Amino acid sequence: MERSADILTPNQLNTLARDLLESAFPLVWVEGELGNVSRPASGHLYFTLKDARAQVRAAMFKPKSQWLKFVPREGLRVLVRGRLTLYEARGDYQLILDHMEEAGEGALRRAYDELKARLEAEGLFDPARKRALPAHVRRLAVITSPSGAAVRDVLSVLARRFPLLEVELLPSLVQGDTAAAQITSLLRKADASGRYDVILLTRGGGSLEDLWAFNDEQLARAIAASNTPVVSAVGHETDFSLTDFAADLRAPTPSVAAELLVPDQRDLTVRLRRLAQRLTQLQTHALGQAMQRADRAALRLQTHSPQARLDLLRHRQEAAFARLDAAWRQQQERRQARLANSAAILRATQPQRRLAALTERLAALAPRVQAAMARQLQRDALRLRGIARSLEAVSPLATVARGYSILTRSDDGALVRSVDQLQPGDRVQARLADGHVPLRVESGNSNH
Repeated sequence: MERSADILTPNQLNTLARDLLESAFPLVWVEGELGNVSRPASGHLYFTLKDARAQVRAAMFKPKSQWLKFVPREGLRVLVRGRLTLYEARGDYQLILDHMEEAGEGALRRAYDELKARLEAEGLFDPARKRALPAHVRRLAVITSPSGAAVRDVLSVLARRFPLLEVELLPSLVQGDTAAAQITSLLRKADASGRYDVILLTRGGGSLEDLWAFNDEQLARAIAASNTPVVSAVGHETDFSLTDFAADLRAPTPSVAAELLVPDQRDLTVRLRRLAQRLTQLQTHALGQAMQRADRAALRLQTHSPQARLDLLRHRQEAAFARLDAAWRQQQERRQARLANSAAILRATQPQRRLAALTERLAALAPRVQAAMARQLQRDALRLRGIARSLEAVSPLATVARGYSILTRSDDGALVRSVDQLQPGDRVQARLADGHVPLRVESGNSNH
C-alpha cells in the first residue's frame, strides 16, 4: 500500500480535529440530563450531558462554575451554552461551558420576560395609573395560603402594630396549575364586594416555578383593573413577579407589607397622649376665662340688681354655661377629628423618609452639576479661543502688521481700493502698524 507523503502524529491529528470543531461550532446551546457529575478539589465541574440515545462530555471551569445558582446533581435537566472542542491529550470530544441553568426555569424565565415586556408596552405597569393607599386602612383582605409562613408573618405584624385593623383571610392555593385562576377569582370577588380598603396578595419565597402563579397574565390584568388598591408581597426581597409590577404597591416581603399598611400603635399612642394634654390645657384655659367672666357678671348683678334682674341674669348664666359646655364638647370633637386626620396625613406622607431620600438625591446630583459646569466652561473657553483666532485671521490689522498699509482719503476717511479713486493733489493717509503717515498724490497710473 502506498503511503501518503504527509504522515501525522496523534497530536497533530487531534490539533487539526480541534481546530475544525471550534471553527464549525463557535457557540452552541444544548439541553440534556446531567450524568457522572464530578467536582474535584480544583473547583472545576465535569459531567456528561445525555438524552435517551447519546451523551457528550462537558466541563465548566471554576471561574464560571462557582457562580451557579443551583447545585448540579445526577439526573437534573439543564440548558447549557458553550463551545465545542477536543481535548488533545486524550482525544476527547467535549463541550467547554460558560453558562448553565435549570432547563425548566430557563424556559419559564424567557416566558416571564416576554410577557412582562408585552404588558409593559401596553402601559399596564405605568406608575401614573397606580393609586395611593388609604391614609387609614380599616378592613384588609389577605389572599394567600392559610397554612403558609407568609400569612403568619403578616398577621403577627398587624396584630403587634395595629390590633384595631379588621383582617379577613381569603384562602387560596399559591402554587400549582390552578392557583392563578383561583387567586384571580378571589381578587375579582373581593374587589366587587366593596368591603375592603386594600387587598393584599402574598406568599413566601421559592423558585421561579414555585412563584409562577403570580406571573399569570389574567391575574396581572385583574390587578390593574381593580377598583380597590392592591398590594403585592410575593417571595423574598430579590423575587419579582408580574403582580409586583401591576399592583399599586410592591412590598419586598410579607412582613414589610404589613408594616406599610398600618401605623405602629406605640407611635400613635405617644402622639395622641401629647395632643390630648395640649387639648386639656387649652380647654382648661378657655374654661377659666369663662368662669372669670361669669364671676364679674355675678358681681355686677349683686350691685345693681332687683330680684327680677338677678333671676334673669341667673338664667343667662345657666344658658351661657350650657352653651360653653356644648361649645367645649364640639371643640373637643373637632380637635380630635383634626388630630386623627393629621395623624393619617403624617403616616401617608412620611416626611422623614422623604427628606432622607431628597437629601441623598441632592448629594448624588451635586458632583454631576459641578462636573457639568466645568465641562461647559471648558467648551466655552475653547470656543472663545477659536473665535479669537478666526477674527485675528480676517483682521486687516494683522495684514498691516506684516508690512502692508491701508490708504484712506484725508477729507472723508473713505478707504482707497483703486488708483482710479485718486487725482493728482489729493491728500491721503497711510495706516501702518505703528501709526499714520499723511501723503499727497503727485500722479496716478492705472494698469488697465
